[in-house]
Parts: sequence; structure tokens; C-alpha cells
Amino acid sequence: MQSKINSHNEWDKLKEVIVGSARQATIAAEYFNSDKIPEEIQKKLIKLTNQASPQWFLDEVNEDLDNLANILKQYGAKVHRPKEHDIKKFYSGPFWTATGNNFYNVRDLHLVVGENVIESSSPRISRFYEASSLYDIWYNYFDAGFKWISAPKPMLPENPLSPLYIDESERKLTEEDLKHKELSSGRLEKLHKLNEKEIYFEAANTVRMGRDLLYLVSTSGNNKGAKWLQSILGKDYKVHTTDKLYRADHIDTTVMCLKPGTVLLNSKRATKATTPEIFNKWEKIWFDDVAEIPSHEIDFQNDVRDVVAAELKSLGFDSIISGMCSPWVGMNFLSLDQKTVLVDKRQTKLIKLLESLKFDVITVSLRHMYTQGGGIHCATLDTVRESKLESYFD
Repeated sequence: MQSKINSHNEWDKLKEVIVGSARQATIAAEYFNSDKIPEEIQKKLIKLTNQASPQWFLDEVNEDLDNLANILKQYGAKVHRPKEHDIKKFYSGPFWTATGNNFYNVRDLHLVVGENVIESSSPRISRFYEASSLYDIWYNYFDAGFKWISAPKPMLPENPLSPLYIDESERKLTEEDLKHKELSSGRLEKLHKLNEKEIYFEAANTVRMGRDLLYLVSTSGNNKGAKWLQSILGKDYKVHTTDKLYRADHIDTTVMCLKPGTVLLNSKRATKATTPEIFNKWEKIWFDDVAEIPSHEIDFQNDVRDVVAAELKSLGFDSIISGMCSPWVGMNFLSLDQKTVLVDKRQTKLIKLLESLKFDVITVSLRHMYTQGGGIHCATLDTVRESKLESYFD
């Protein structure tokens, strides 16, 4: 008998989960013009795709994801996988043309709240059809009954992201920026701002805590997105917003709830002044001592991805491969229950900290999570936990 969708928080016992895939991965070319792409440019883009995502790289990414899936099965969880389709082909809207990205970060565009599955509306045109890789999974759950909701697809008549600094030399580096450079061989992520013209909302901007959700206003989720989410969830839930933690996107490198009353906070981003008031009475574990980005990832980004991104730019295309994950993705873990946590094996100091707090730690290796764009939490989506709707802040 098919289980029902049921997941109210980040920590109750995991019963069923989706693990992502990098098969069919491409460079996610974005072009804010609906004109037909000339055939010679299309051929060049295919060549650049193969250069930026060589087969050996995809094989290693998928080998690691398959291993992650096997670890979850050994724990006792039922594992689902996306049904990949060809996202290398160009598709268009009235104002833009794009190729897809991949099906790796299954949490990014899907929010499971109780029996609700909410497909979010990314501001990235390269993610327009990404969510459809999970439709077969949702149809398998459909007979058992759940609420399947899709956010309004934005029209995106123009790129909704603009650089925070037109001239990077004007940027005053923060303590977080300096630590970022130290952990990434001198690299520094470029910062952007997201407009409020339409509803933009990626699910990975949220932390679920029963009746309360924390929503990060960021470069992939705006205030309109938070307002829409509250309107959909209704009076049984409260969506709390924060825009003070940091300036990039997605919250699961910064706020990770371990169990009721205990939250792990990235102390290079969250301070006593910026930590959301919702956590005032919770135990706060401050941590930022993540491992450096490994040299093989830095080299691949510098020698391959940056070169391809520059060539794409010369052809008039943007692409997310121009950047890589911040080192803080090392804090991106998955709780299997209130005592068991699945952590990147390179994060030895985080592992030691969690073990000192009496958590059982299972380790896994994702060799390319910085260039692929997501950690363990990003690449998984819990669909069934042994949980019920509760309030943890009364």
C-alpha cells in the first residue's frame, strides 16, 4: 500500500526520501531574448556543455548520489529517484530562451509541508522544467491523497537578478567574505539582488518547524514569495521572514534545526543581533569551522567552468556555472531522526561537534558538491517522516 505524503519538520524519523540525479546535466544557458538560437550557436553550446560537464565528472557525481541512496536504504528509508528527461534542448517563453540545468537539487524547488507538496517558482529560467522530473513520484503518491500545489510561473520579461555591486572594487569585504576567501583559495561569490515584480520563491529558502516556517528573503526568494506561501498554507501555519542573515540564497547553509529546541547556526552569518527572534528560547549551537573547498573542485572551477562561463557570456548567455557553492555548504546535512545525522565526511570538526552533543553521525562523500551546486540536504527531499503537526514555540 502506498504511503501518504507526511513531513512536518526536519528531524523526525525518515521513512521515505527522494535522492537527486546528475544524469542529463547541462550548463543551464539563459538568454533573455526569445529569438531562435542559430543552429551554429546551438552546436557550440552542446560542445561547451560537454566541456563543462565531462562524462567522468557526471559519473562521479552519480556514483556518489547512488551511494547516498544506498546509505538511506540501509538506514531503512524507502528511496525514490527522479525520472530524468533531456534538458539540454532549448525551450522558450515570450521573453527568453534557455536550456535546463539538472535534477540534482531536488529540495530546491519542492517544499513538503505536512501533506502538501508545493512546487516553487524559481527566478531562474533554466529551472522552468526541472520540477517535472518528480511528477512520476507525485503520481505514485496521488492515489493515497495529498495536496499538490504549484506556485504561479513567473513571466520573467527581464532578468530579475541584478548585481549588488556594479563595480566589485566598491565592495567592502565583511568578516564572512574574508573567511569565504580563506576557505576557497581566494574566490569570492558575486552578490545579486532580486526584484519584487513577480512571485519568486525557491523552496530551499525555508526551514520547516511544524506550524512555523522560517523563510529567507534572498536572491532566490522575495517578499512576494513569502506572502504567497503564507496565503497557501493558511491559518494553521505561520511563515516568519528574515532578510538579515546573509546576502546570497537558500537557508540550509546557515540555519539547520536538529531537533525541537535545538538549532545549528552558521556563526559567520548569524549573530545574536541577526538571528531570527523565533529562536530566542531555543538552544543555539554556533559553528562556522567548515572544511576548505578541496583543491580538485577549485581547479575544475578555475580551469574548466570559468572558461566555459566566459565563452557563454561572449555569446550573450548567462549560466549558473559561473559560480560555485560557498564553503558553507559543508554545514548542509540531513537529519534521519532526532539522534542520527547524515554529514559530509570531510566535515571532521562538525562531526566531532555533533558527536559531543550525543548525535550519531553517518558520513557520506559528495566529491563535487561545490561545483555541482548542492550538499546532502539540497540533493534530498524527505516525503514521509514519522511526524505530526505540532507547535514548538508555544
